Amino acid sequence: MTSDLPPSPPNSTVPHVRVEITEELGLDGLPEVAHVLDQVLALRPRAVTIDLAGCRQLDAAAIGLLLDVHRRLGRRGGTLTLSNPHPRIRRVLATAGIGTTVPVVDSPRPAARGRARVTSAGR
Repeated sequence: MTSDLPPSPPNSTVPHVRVEITEELGLDGLPEVAHVLDQVLALRPRAVTIDLAGCRQLDAAAIGLLLDVHRRLGRRGGTLTLSNPHPRIRRVLATAGIGTTVPVVDSPRPAARGRARVTSAGR
């Protein structure tokens, strides 16, 4: 049997983590998202998919965060994929050259299983 996932990095605890961004990904909410992504990376996954279907705004700081996650995963042999970006977000990613470094794909959204949502107290 063959697998589409890369070989496990050393001490990998999970094969794949999917993170769904449901709001703007900008400077205001970035610390919270960065914290969640830090927790995800602590699991040492082989692959992380960030679903951007619900995200309608992405700024330069968010692009920097995505590239940082990509680098951190890459150092351990893991991969980052960005999925389902809104056409406007896809253009921002293309302009920033992200698609040459991080795969940007359209994929079917999985059924809800073990989902978690992070919201700030002020909302």
